[in-house]
Amino acid sequence: MYISQILINHIDKPMGFLFDKLRIDFKIESQNDYDIEKQLIIYKDKINFPIYQTKKENKKEQFYELSLDLEPMTRYIIELIIYNTNGEKITGKSWFETGKLSEEMNGNWIGNSDKNLQNTLFKKEFNITKKVKSARLYMTALGLYESYLNNKKIGDEILAPGLTDYDNIVQLQTYDITSLLQEKEKNSLIISVADGWYKGNFGFDGGADSIFGDHQLAIAEIHIWYQDESDEILITDDSWETTSGQISHSSIYYGEDLDLTKDIGNWKKVKLSNHKKNIITDRLSLPIKIKDKIPVKTIIKTPLGETVLDFGQNQAGWLEFFNKLEYGEKIKFEFGEILQNGNFYRDNLRAARAAFEVTSDGIEKWVSPHFTYFGYRYVKITGNFSKFSKEDFIANVIFSDIRENIYIKTNNKKVNQLISNVMWGQKSNFIDVPTDCPQRDERLGWTGDANIFSNTAMFNMDVYAFYNKWLRDIRNEQIKFNGMVPLYVPSMKSTDKGAAVWGDAITFIPWNIYNFYGDLSILESNYDSMKSWVNWIGKQTIHKNLWKGSFQFGDWLALDTETPGSPIGKTDGDFIASIYYYYSAYIIKESAVLLEKKDDVKVYESLSESILKEIRSEWVTPNGKLSLDTQTALSLSLKFPILVQQHKDRNVKELVKRIELDNKHLKTGFVGTPYLCQVLSDNNQHALAVDLFLNEDFPSWLYAVNLGATTVWERWNSVEPDGKINPEGMNSLNHYSIGAIMEWFYKYVLGINSFSPGFQRVTISPNFDYRLNSIDGSMDTPIGKLKISYKVEVNDLHKIEINISCPFGMIIDLNLPRTNKSTPISINKEVVYTDNKSIMLKTGEYKISYIPTLEYIEYYKVDTKVNEIIKNKDLVKKIGKIDSVLNFFKDNPDEVNGFLGTMSIEELSERMPFINVPSKNMIKINDLLKNTRIISN
Repeated sequence: MYISQILINHIDKPMGFLFDKLRIDFKIESQNDYDIEKQLIIYKDKINFPIYQTKKENKKEQFYELSLDLEPMTRYIIELIIYNTNGEKITGKSWFETGKLSEEMNGNWIGNSDKNLQNTLFKKEFNITKKVKSARLYMTALGLYESYLNNKKIGDEILAPGLTDYDNIVQLQTYDITSLLQEKEKNSLIISVADGWYKGNFGFDGGADSIFGDHQLAIAEIHIWYQDESDEILITDDSWETTSGQISHSSIYYGEDLDLTKDIGNWKKVKLSNHKKNIITDRLSLPIKIKDKIPVKTIIKTPLGETVLDFGQNQAGWLEFFNKLEYGEKIKFEFGEILQNGNFYRDNLRAARAAFEVTSDGIEKWVSPHFTYFGYRYVKITGNFSKFSKEDFIANVIFSDIRENIYIKTNNKKVNQLISNVMWGQKSNFIDVPTDCPQRDERLGWTGDANIFSNTAMFNMDVYAFYNKWLRDIRNEQIKFNGMVPLYVPSMKSTDKGAAVWGDAITFIPWNIYNFYGDLSILESNYDSMKSWVNWIGKQTIHKNLWKGSFQFGDWLALDTETPGSPIGKTDGDFIASIYYYYSAYIIKESAVLLEKKDDVKVYESLSESILKEIRSEWVTPNGKLSLDTQTALSLSLKFPILVQQHKDRNVKELVKRIELDNKHLKTGFVGTPYLCQVLSDNNQHALAVDLFLNEDFPSWLYAVNLGATTVWERWNSVEPDGKINPEGMNSLNHYSIGAIMEWFYKYVLGINSFSPGFQRVTISPNFDYRLNSIDGSMDTPIGKLKISYKVEVNDLHKIEINISCPFGMIIDLNLPRTNKSTPISINKEVVYTDNKSIMLKTGEYKISYIPTLEYIEYYKVDTKVNEIIKNKDLVKKIGKIDSVLNFFKDNPDEVNGFLGTMSIEELSERMPFINVPSKNMIKINDLLKNTRIISN
């Protein structure tokens, strides 16, 4: 038994973060379930007596919530002591360190008199005459910055200080520089600043320049504490010097031009700025870091004679290369997501230049950009390539410093690739804010995308701190817009009006986070903003309690649109808007219950019920049928739920009918996609949900996999079947939105079906299916690692084997489908009977097996489509011995997924005169089909 992790405010050893409250979470690793007593002690660093101490408590919760009067620039030591009933005492330690807290910066904003510099350098030289105990740099900039002490980069963070509305919030970073200081020698601190999001070209539709300001500035304090208990503070003031750096052009969309031949000189005094300092706050942003490195997979010589590096994975970050060029030689790297006709392609990046150009200084060394990033898989090189090899290039993958939570492997390689694609889409777009895409002239924090993906995001990665920062960004924008949530955040001075689903990010995401992590502070922080959003909607409603008549995105990029070329699907936008209005009001009511705001409970309960009543009156017929016949409308009505219980079955049948009319393919867009398979699995239609999930032709998730996708696309048909990219101008090959299907997969296939906030109690209820008959998964929940694996054996016994590892502090309610009170279930070789109830599991490892009352193996049918039959090579051979009916498809493979492929063999014989199958052969074929098991590939 040991303590494996201690997090402070959901961060490991946070330094310089904003600490309004303290939440301390911990994980215990143990093979056995114990009753425990726990004790928390907090010290100030180097002080032996506690400043905070609890008594021994036998509460099960693996967290503490407390408020402390914290001092600025101070490290606090966390000591956690656990006593178990076996007589063991275990101890875990961690720390956190405050930044400036409410103290205003002593330093001054400094700049260069030339506002047009693309790269401003600031320098301060100083002497250290005494032995240093510790030292910190507190700094930020307007623009992106890096800092160097004695020619060594300070920290491993990039693109600091992150993206915020710089008019109102500029985040301060804290760095430990103790080891970089040179005692009894001259020290030199250099700060390098570029435009970044602050001053560079950025924003929707090609972007704008100088959105927040036109002058690169920096502000800093160096605090040095000496061994003799004295201290010293150095601040940015008029003793600093400034000049221009080696970057001649830099912007997020543009990329970067770096001239290594340029000598750094001509230093002159800085210009002091009176820019306001009250906007500077301790950070909430997790640092953006280089999180992975990908080598070149292959070097391609294209038909046009281009030299192109293929890294094999679409991702976000930048290229680093080992310079072998002569002095003055130039090399240019351009970034793209796909090849066309074997040649480099980048037109879907629109106005984003997305290039990195270097003028060599003739020195062999690794070179990379500093203040931009790219979304790419392919890199076209222009310049002298003759000296380079594959080993001279590396792709540095960047995203916010977030830990991955989940591992899944199935028996289906294409599904495994899809799982990887969704994770890579999240990595590529979680760069300080949840962006829509990392490559074109957009990269904005679209609220709708983040909203629909938030539950999947939490399964995938530990995103509490990431979302906590971005939710503050939303709250900040709402102040400017009287409660309205912009379409993307930060809004970059946009004045577009809010819309349903997009704006509902401020209600849905905090609610989803609370239900995942069990931390009420996320609701406390956002509660007033949640209310202000719903109250703002109320002012827009021209019909009583229905949000109608405003612009809405509807079911964005759905495939059932009735207007050619329109990205807005067929589902009534007013219906979607009103449902989200209802559920946002319901979320506030539920949050008010938790936060004990009794007056608000009454107000928002009444509001949500009134909206629901109006929705039913407007869109549900008197006999309970939804008046809208789209996959998305039916899915939303079943999910939220709009329908009363006695009308659910009828509308489930309507949804199934709608899907069958749509040739058993999805037609949903951004709004319907997360919920379609969930409502099917919730309503005894799991096999149909798996049908949709495993479809491989357009439209489907695996369609993109079959065309070589390594991330999730923006559109269902971002690439056409012939490999040609969709000509629509809005077309990213690295969006995460429709990757929201993975929430369904984790809940209904892996089986983490439901859980209490914080995961103390979890219901595991996998829906077995012969096509996904082997699953191996693990997930780092907020209290420990949960492991689930299972196999659905296809032998004569048709046995199901399950392995579960339950972490300490968790109780699992295991539901095993297709059992009854007579079904013997083996748990660690002991036979039990469920009597149709859940099996309770506590800390430990479990091997479970049973034979279901009804097989999961399915058989082919008379009406099974040819495109399904043809996947089974053994069956095709057997049919070939009876008749040559399938030879047509051998000679015409394109027809497998065409019109003829969607027919049964019997339909072919009846409707296609050139395929003549005698009736006696058809009887034999049908007998063969009915007696052949469908085995997963």
